[in-house]
Amino acid sequence: MKRLLIIGCGDVALRAASALHRRYRLYALSRDPEQRPRLRALGIVPIAGDLDRPLTLDRLAGLADAVLHFAPPAATGNADLRTARLLAAFSKGESLPQRLVYISTSGVYGDCGGEWVTETRKLRPGTPRAQRRADAERRLRNWGRRNSVTVTLLRAPGIYAANRLPVERLRRGTPVLAADEDPYTNHIHADDLARIALAALRRGLPGRAYNACDDSEMKMGEYFDRVADHFGLPRPPRISRAAAPAALPASLLSFMEESRRLSNRRIKAELKIRLDYPTVDAGLATAAAHSE
Repeated sequence: MKRLLIIGCGDVALRAASALHRRYRLYALSRDPEQRPRLRALGIVPIAGDLDRPLTLDRLAGLADAVLHFAPPAATGNADLRTARLLAAFSKGESLPQRLVYISTSGVYGDCGGEWVTETRKLRPGTPRAQRRADAERRLRNWGRRNSVTVTLLRAPGIYAANRLPVERLRRGTPVLAADEDPYTNHIHADDLARIALAALRRGLPGRAYNACDDSEMKMGEYFDRVADHFGLPRPPRISRAAAPAALPASLLSFMEESRRLSNRRIKAELKIRLDYPTVDAGLATAAAHSE
């Protein structure tokens, strides 16, 4: 049986793992000892190691036939040194993975002024967070090309699910921008993102990037309105962009400064994806029904 290694064994990775047991023996890099019993209970072999401590990564060399790389970069800097250390560890082995799927972010496109965006658009990451992701993409593509490893990149927007909704933010009454100043935003349900990762593992082309998003076309404030409506909460107040810096933390403001609409034609044509939750409303309706 082939071996698959998960890097970044969080929510989306665990959703994907449940569908992989029949095809792979599963391993996961784990820096948290308290997480390891849960991984074992799910049939995943934990490998003790930390992407921030390169000497702990030696056991990854030659281990896996395939890799799901879902780990984020560190919180500082413009380069993803975690990915650099991971690739260095793989390169020490006598054999390399045959396939690697990486979940990146649609933030690598930067602000697109609300335009429709395909995967051929030039990357213009506007924040250090997005610059680190673009750096990871570049490293992975170059490494895959040099070593004949099929590396596939998934550019994911806002990930949501029943356990990943801004309910507390709505209860606090955090404002959003006025409709005429509101940016376009994009979304994907966590279950669909896991399915897209599995499809990329089977069908992704070498060095290929895919916008991993649903069919929705909405602005950021609309998203919060929809969540509020589905869960019986007050819609958030609207404020002007000029008033936003005094009312919102910088972390939220950075998302409001970028507007784009992602095309998902490529995941449908090449990865043969049929979304379980093609719109945010479909995902929210299921989440709200399960919360009753």
